[in-house]
Parts: sequence; C-alpha cells; structure tokens
Amino acid sequence: MVIGDSKNNLFWTCGILGNFLLVPRLKELEFCPQEFENHVPCFNVSANLALGSSNGNEYDRLCGHEPRQNCLVLSPVNYKIPLRWPTGRDVIWFANVKITAQEVMSSGSLTKRMMMLEEEQISFRSASLMFDGIEDYSHQIAEMIGLRNESNFIHAGVRTILDIGCGYGSFGAHLFSDQLLTMCIANYEALGSQVQLTLERGLPAMIGSFMSNQLPFPSLSFDMLHCARCGIDWDQKDGMYLIEVDRVLKPGGYFVWTSPLTNFQGASKDRTKEHKKTGDFVHSFAENLCWEMLSQQDETIIWKKTSKRNCYSSRKPGLGPSTCSKIQDVESPYYRPLQACIGGTQSRRWIPIEERTTWPSRAHLNKSELALYGFHPVEFADDTDYWKAAVRNYWSLLSPVIFSDHPKRPGDEDPSPPYNMLRNVLDMNANFGGFNSALLEARKSVWVMNVVPTNGPNHLPLIMDRGFVGVLHDWCESFPTYPRSYDLVHAAGLLSLEIGQHRRCTMLDLFTEIDRLLRPEGWVIIRDTSPLIESSRALTSRLKWDARVVEIESNSDERLLICQKPFFKRQAN
Repeated sequence: MVIGDSKNNLFWTCGILGNFLLVPRLKELEFCPQEFENHVPCFNVSANLALGSSNGNEYDRLCGHEPRQNCLVLSPVNYKIPLRWPTGRDVIWFANVKITAQEVMSSGSLTKRMMMLEEEQISFRSASLMFDGIEDYSHQIAEMIGLRNESNFIHAGVRTILDIGCGYGSFGAHLFSDQLLTMCIANYEALGSQVQLTLERGLPAMIGSFMSNQLPFPSLSFDMLHCARCGIDWDQKDGMYLIEVDRVLKPGGYFVWTSPLTNFQGASKDRTKEHKKTGDFVHSFAENLCWEMLSQQDETIIWKKTSKRNCYSSRKPGLGPSTCSKIQDVESPYYRPLQACIGGTQSRRWIPIEERTTWPSRAHLNKSELALYGFHPVEFADDTDYWKAAVRNYWSLLSPVIFSDHPKRPGDEDPSPPYNMLRNVLDMNANFGGFNSALLEARKSVWVMNVVPTNGPNHLPLIMDRGFVGVLHDWCESFPTYPRSYDLVHAAGLLSLEIGQHRRCTMLDLFTEIDRLLRPEGWVIIRDTSPLIESSRALTSRLKWDARVVEIESNSDERLLICQKPFFKRQAN
C-alpha cells in the first residue's frame, strides 16, 4: 500500500521488510533490577574513590570497567508522562526524578530555591519577583554587559550559553523565551540531580565535569559561560579550569561568575582573607588570559574574552599561560586531560561574536562561513532541503496508526501530531545539524542534542557555529545522561557507520542504550540500508518496542524504521 505526500514528491510504503515471518523470534530482554531506575553507566563515585580519586576527580567519567547490562530499565512506580511544553518547563512530576521532599524544601542556590512542592508536582513558578530572582538576575547581567535588558543578548552576538552547575535550569528556562539556548552541565549526582531535573523540564543538559579532563566540545563553541555558585574552585590546578573555560568560549564571549567569594562585605575576617586570596588569583589570571573585566555588582563579575589574537603575543614574556602549539591544540578533544596552554588561537574559526551573523540567521551559514569548513553553498542548500522534506514526512508518521494491522499514513481526516508532542530530541549522528535546523523551521517546539560520533566525520564545530548545541560521543559507551531523558531518538546512517568498523560493542548494546535514554511512549526513527534495518527490526522485538519498517521509494537502498517504546513501569510492592 502506497502512503505518501504527493505535494513533496516523496512517496513512502509500509512494507513487510523485517517481518517476524522472515526471522526467528528472539527472546525478549529482561527488565533491570530496581537499582537501575536512575543508573548512569560510566559514573561510579564509590569505585572512583576506591581507585584513589579525590578533590572532585571522583566525579570523572570512567567507562569500560563495569559489565554491560543488556536489560530494560523500568520507570519508577509512580512515573507519569511529562507535561507538554511549555507547561512542562514550569511543572514536573515529583515521582519522575530521584529527589526527596526535604531536598526540594531546603534547596539553597540561586536557581534551586525557585522550587515549590505541590502535591505530586514540583513547581518552578515564582509567585513574585524575588530580590535575587532569575528575571532580576538576568536583567542585571545584561546591564553589566552594556545592554538594555536580556532580550538584547541576541543583538550582542550571544546565542549559546554553557551553564556550569546550573541548579535546576531556571536561568536557561528564563532565557529560552529570548531565543537563547543554554546547555547545563553538572557533576553526576545519585540524588537530586541538577541534570535530571533540568532535562525533565525540557531543557538542554548533560552530565559533565572538567575536574580532570577537557569537555567534549570543540574550542570556541559558546558565546557565554555562566557559573552561579557552581562549586568550582577556580584558583585550583594553577588556573587550568579557567583555561578550559577560555578554550570553549568564542572570541569576544562572556564569562559570568556569581559567588560569595567575589563579595567581601559581611564576611568574617578570616573568611574575607580567604575570599580575597581566591578573588585576587582569578582577577590576575583572567587578565593574563587577555580577558577584560567589564563590571562587578554585588556577587557577580563579568569578563569579556579578547577578540584579538595578537593580545597573547603582546603580553610580557612569562606572564600567564602560553598558547598551545599545533600539536597541543586539538580542536575537538574527547575527554582529553586538561591542558595548561591557551587553545583555539590558531583556529580558522576565530571570529568574534560581535562579527558573527546574529540568530536566527546564524543557523544558515553564508558563503564565507561555509568556506571555513570546506563546503559549497549548493551542497549546504541541498542538505537543508533534504531535511525539510524528511521532517515533514517523519512528523506525519509519528502516530500509533502505523503499527496497526492495516498500516497507513494518517490522512487529512486524522489529527496531525501537535507541534509540541516532542520536546527533548537526540540526534545520534547529526552530520551538519540539518535535522535540528529543519525541526526549528517547521516550528516544532523542540531542542536537539546533536551528537557527532567519534568514529565519523567531525562536523561538530560547524553545528556549534550554527547556534545549536552538541557533543562528541563514542556510541560504544553510555551517553552521559540519566534514563528517560529524550522524547525522540533519531539515527540516520549511524548503523552503517558503527557496524562498518571493527567495534567493541554490538548492535544490541546500542539498542539497549537507546532504550535507556528514551522516555516511555517515546519515538525512535532510524534511517539506514535495507539489510541493517531488517536486522534492527528483529532486535526491536527483544526490546518490546512497537516497530514498523517504512520503504522510501525515492531511495531503494534505504529504509526507515519507526518505533515507539511502550510504557512499562515497576509495580508497587
């Protein structure tokens, strides 16, 4: 039966490829024990402490030292499907996250104290503007930069923000309405996780620490870095934490530091001396990094990274860290040890944020910008058109109708999936970020975590420069996030990339990881060659997913696999 959209000249067919009649039925996977409900592989604080890690290093990511558990993670007993955006930004279900009522009530940081416990829900709505409320705070930062208010950040070249130790995401939630995209990173936490709650609110977040290793982002990635009582001792490790901040910050970008350490008033004499020592080190080191201090108000200081490369060579000899050599200056490190040299200074992408195209035009790189990556405008335009058409067709297929005994594309008489049906999207093989761009152009209320596999072409710098967020990742390792993080997982060409190499993991390992990342009733879209899709279709039965193979007539060598994860949860004892 042909199902298609003649307007787009793309036709799709639901085939019987990979039907259970063609392959032996495989045994379904077991459900994981209860302790796996919120388990994140590669993060084992107690094991790291046993290995001698300390001073924050116990939070480091350490993969490969625990046996793989190919089992299905069940949702908590009282888990509920998250509320749709934008309601879900301000109200989440208490049972969906691992946090105690006492922790909600005693939260003390700037963003944490915005929470209120209301019956079965946690509310992030504030009844009135508090003195140190998020709106006042954001407005203060804008004024310190020299802007009228936070809605002018975009015009100053700010689009992407890295929020270190983000509380529960309220800073990013507020700025989202001004078209700013804030990525939260925080240490792994077994209870009351900042990352888990931020993702539950429908906001970008991942587990990340740079206590020992560089972050898996390219140099010159973010327009602003924000640390509000984030718990990092910036004066430790000879300033290497500040060097890492400088590496991922674009030229002309801003570093915002809010901490009691910056304000000596009201502190004891001994505490004042300690604060002053730390503050003096950070001020001096920032100056040696060629940062300009713009302003200080109350506990907040803002620095601006230099836009001029020659600043580094104009420093007095021996003053501050040296710039990295070409060998040291890896553009896209993958959890490499922290470096003591200034990175990114030799990059062709050294463009001050005030000289970049502002958002949303930034998403469509111009001819000169594309030349930095070796791409021609025609090639980029073709990729854009391809993904626009793909998103139109994908969206119409996200309906349980396709899993019926007589599958069909929903027609005009069927309600179209709402624009806010999905919120958190993971693109496992993002290429140029075209899927992300097409979803936004189609006005879907999503954000996308663009993942660039470590064993494929590295287009992550291009993705970040388009004003999107993303990360490098090895898909033979678990992704640094909690179970039930995403509403949609998309993978185009990933299986060909992974299976085509001698890898240390299997396709089953990959699919159980997708299941861990996916929320109940979440969707999976896989596009790949027919043989790989057929093999994948057989695996979906082991995962208990509903699945349907869709043939793409315009490309006979490729197929789509559309899947939905059922809602299973642990029964109360």
